[in-house]
Amino acid sequence: MNILILIFCILYFILAYKRLDWAVMFIIAALPSYLIRFSIFNIPFTLLEAMILIAFFVWFSSNYKEIINNIKLRSKNNWKLEIACSLFARGKADGRRGNWKLSRYPFDIEIVLLLIISYLATAVSGFNFSALGIWKAYFFEPVLFFILVLNIFNSKKGIDKIIFSLSVSAFLVSVFAIYQKFTGAFIFNELWAATSTRRITSFFGYPNAVGLYLGPAVLLLLGWIASKISNYKIQRHLLQNKKLNFQFSTRLPDGQVSNSKIIYIKILAIILTLILAIMAIYFARSEGALIGIILGLIIFGLLTNKKSLWATIFFIIVVTVGIFLYQPAEEYILNKLLLRDLSGQIRRQQWQETWQMLSDGRIITGAGLANYQKTLVPYHTDGFFVRDYKDPDWHKKTLFNEAYRKKVWQPLEIYLYPHNIFLNFWSELGIAGMLLFIWIFIKFYYLGIKLFRISDFRFRISKNNQSDKFMIIGLLGSMAVFLVHGLVDVPYFKNDLAAVFWILISILGIIKISEEYKQNGG
Repeated sequence: MNILILIFCILYFILAYKRLDWAVMFIIAALPSYLIRFSIFNIPFTLLEAMILIAFFVWFSSNYKEIINNIKLRSKNNWKLEIACSLFARGKADGRRGNWKLSRYPFDIEIVLLLIISYLATAVSGFNFSALGIWKAYFFEPVLFFILVLNIFNSKKGIDKIIFSLSVSAFLVSVFAIYQKFTGAFIFNELWAATSTRRITSFFGYPNAVGLYLGPAVLLLLGWIASKISNYKIQRHLLQNKKLNFQFSTRLPDGQVSNSKIIYIKILAIILTLILAIMAIYFARSEGALIGIILGLIIFGLLTNKKSLWATIFFIIVVTVGIFLYQPAEEYILNKLLLRDLSGQIRRQQWQETWQMLSDGRIITGAGLANYQKTLVPYHTDGFFVRDYKDPDWHKKTLFNEAYRKKVWQPLEIYLYPHNIFLNFWSELGIAGMLLFIWIFIKFYYLGIKLFRISDFRFRISKNNQSDKFMIIGLLGSMAVFLVHGLVDVPYFKNDLAAVFWILISILGIIKISEEYKQNGG
């Protein structure tokens, strides 16, 4: 196994040296490769980590002179973190470079603070190997990955490469998941494998991992599709053909026909991936991801144009009225929103225990990285009685009816994390880490909405095919999925999920830098 990994790493190094953009695209397409684990001098690694480190080494070694120059310029500019946003262009592999334009890293201060706070969190855990490993895999390496993506794919074509790579990954994960649904193969939990209770897991260890991974990708892919369809050339082509087919007008130049055909193939391929991803999430029964996707679609409807705005509002009103008129639907929704079902009650019990732990002298520091399970032990109960909100005598039965007590007793394990995005960061990084991530989310939406307004204005005035409007809407929707699902799960603390989070940040950063470049006359 180690020999095969060594051979792979050598081949990957050669690829990165020859075509660094392809190498980073391969990382994005192979994000689930964190499941392949090995160790070097007793230090645990994953194949995903190895690729990130190799790619970053190649990038840094090729550009260290420019980086040093940037540091010197930074020192003359109030110590602001800066980058040459077009210096390390995607054409770097074949010797071409972009225009020299200096700009700050998006989220630069936040990244530095995150690295400092997360490293200090390892001190709370006593600098043990587990804590340092988590810091390396979930914070340090994802930041390196963010730097790679931002510098290599710093254009609209670069964003297309990111989306294409992510769609390949989503396609493979979804196809394998759907195969599991119809065959039951490679599902190693008996309950999930049973036909009546089947929940697919794809390459991952549990069903919700499918929703956590694919959920944000769905809205991102949708944003890309809408962006391409809104392109002027495609609109013109649709008017000529009135439907998606490959009967092209002879009045178009051959090169334009060829490009249009390629774009259509890409759009159809990503639409297929989008459908398969939603099917996979549904078969995983990942309710948090499905609810997040619905919210993301609502955001899409509200922001696309005035017609979709009013149509979305009308849809929300009709659905809301329908829910309140149909009692079973109302009861189901309320049980989910108020966390009255089994999974909801388990989450509430987890959060209660986590709060007890934090309030016992750990409000500032949290439990420390990779230290949640150990720290929670004194505050943990072995289980709880599942409440039946329809039964007014539930409390009395749990006190005096032994048979009923056994029936509603739910054993409770200590999970790796509290399964709430705010408590996750609080328990791992302390209150400073939680507040920092809240600020990152706020800043993400502030910048996203600001860029959306600029792009929407440009789109409405000139129908400019350079507008980033729909891509930005997709980003806002993707982060909404991340946040909504994160209310009841762990959307960050996994190698692939941390990478997806920073992909969202990097795409927004690329759009921001491109907009600044336009405004400065670039």
